[in-house]
Amino acid sequence: MKKLVSLLLAMIMMFALVACQKDTGPSASDGPFPGKIAIITNTVSQNEEEFRSAEQLQKKYGADKIVHETWPDNFSTEQEQMVTIVSKLAADPQIKALIINQAVPGTNNAVDKLLETRKDMFIVYVNPQDNPADVATRANLILMPNDLAMGPVMVEQAAAQGAKVFVHYSFPRHMGQVMLSGRRDLIKAECAKLGIEFVDATAPDPTSDVGMAGAQQFILEDVPKMIAQYGKDTAFFSTNCGMQIPLIKATVEQGGIYPQPCCPSPFHGFPAALGLEATDVSNVQGTIDAINAKMTEYNMGGRTSTWPVPAAMMSTVASTEYAIQWINGKVAKEGIDDAALATCMKEYAKGFADVDMDISNYEENGVTFANYKLFLMGYLTFEGK
Repeated sequence: MKKLVSLLLAMIMMFALVACQKDTGPSASDGPFPGKIAIITNTVSQNEEEFRSAEQLQKKYGADKIVHETWPDNFSTEQEQMVTIVSKLAADPQIKALIINQAVPGTNNAVDKLLETRKDMFIVYVNPQDNPADVATRANLILMPNDLAMGPVMVEQAAAQGAKVFVHYSFPRHMGQVMLSGRRDLIKAECAKLGIEFVDATAPDPTSDVGMAGAQQFILEDVPKMIAQYGKDTAFFSTNCGMQIPLIKATVEQGGIYPQPCCPSPFHGFPAALGLEATDVSNVQGTIDAINAKMTEYNMGGRTSTWPVPAAMMSTVASTEYAIQWINGKVAKEGIDDAALATCMKEYAKGFADVDMDISNYEENGVTFANYKLFLMGYLTFEGK
């Protein structure tokens, strides 16, 4: 009888334990954070770094913790598809944060749909292309290079590389964005200050009927014409990611000057433009060495440069790491912990280079947006070897 009672007690305790386990919330088995984080990037053809940064995070935390989606390539005409992508993510209650890199036009509409049902999600915009005041009301955190401050600094870098002319390639859609058009105006003003001729060049929009291939072909054909007209001491810059490969290729082959990509990084455009073998995004120094070797081959030492840290990748990784702290209650639910964010960014950057990083808030018409963070860093000039 005693054995039977003991057996019954043991069974009751076992069922109670199982019931407790079923009733509890996230446990240690949930890994470094409960739930999931969703990351939306552009495709490889639009911006490989953004895409690879999400892959890196999936590799680190697992595909069960990091959900990766991509925007349609022709996002300008596929707004409904963007809404569908975000709505699907919003329907998953396990998704606690959403990182969007890049926040292309149409992102606001998609996020508005999400906010109809989800108020509990930490939302990050990286490199938003809508008006700053609009995105600041939707995202918890906005992160992007300081495009405005970057303008004059870029001209100073081009001047140091010997530029006498500065060609700025863009198109009406980009010039309709406050930050990009404001930077163009600052570039023009700095050129006038330094005695550099400014050329405002219009290129085809990659989302138009000509597509990315047509826009890239235009750059390949136009750069030689520009150098024939203005000479080799001409610096080139484009506001579009997809144009960087043909722009670097044509500039290097023609002997021009290239101060930086639109999204500064050793990986952005350089490897593909220079015909380098597939590069490992975790091996920045190896990529820098290979680029330097190519600059020696083309006798282009000192004529090309970029930031030493891949800005687009850092933005995805740093904002995801910050979101993890938010999910885990390590930072306040409201507002942004500037020190914690800076640490996330510098932790990523220190793996590649010892750089100073200036982080500031966006200001417009006397209003400071404390959740809109801008960052700037110094240049890496490819001197050749």
